[in-house]
Amino acid sequence: MEDDIVQRVKADPNYQKLVKTRSRYGWMLTWAVMIVYYGFTLLNAFDKQFMASKIGAGVMSWGVPLGLFVILFTIAVTGIYVRRANSEFDALTDAIQRNAASGKEKVRA
Repeated sequence: MEDDIVQRVKADPNYQKLVKTRSRYGWMLTWAVMIVYYGFTLLNAFDKQFMASKIGAGVMSWGVPLGLFVILFTIAVTGIYVRRANSEFDALTDAIQRNAASGKEKVRA
């Protein structure tokens, strides 16, 4: 019985679309975050003069706003993923559950 449900879910086009779309989207956001994080770290490691240089005539260095950008970027990326997960990915998941429960594979989200 349970193997039958697993096979129905794996054969469902909505499941295949969900796995493909969510994986691609997740990796794209992961790479964006990694570029920002490692870019900031590499700037700290290899261009200390730039990170320590003052902005204008004030006392703030470039490291402070860039560090704040990294934090805000992470929050934004999380919000972007959650928004898409709550709309598109949840709709596909609901369609997959309906198809598995009914035994049909033709229902589309």
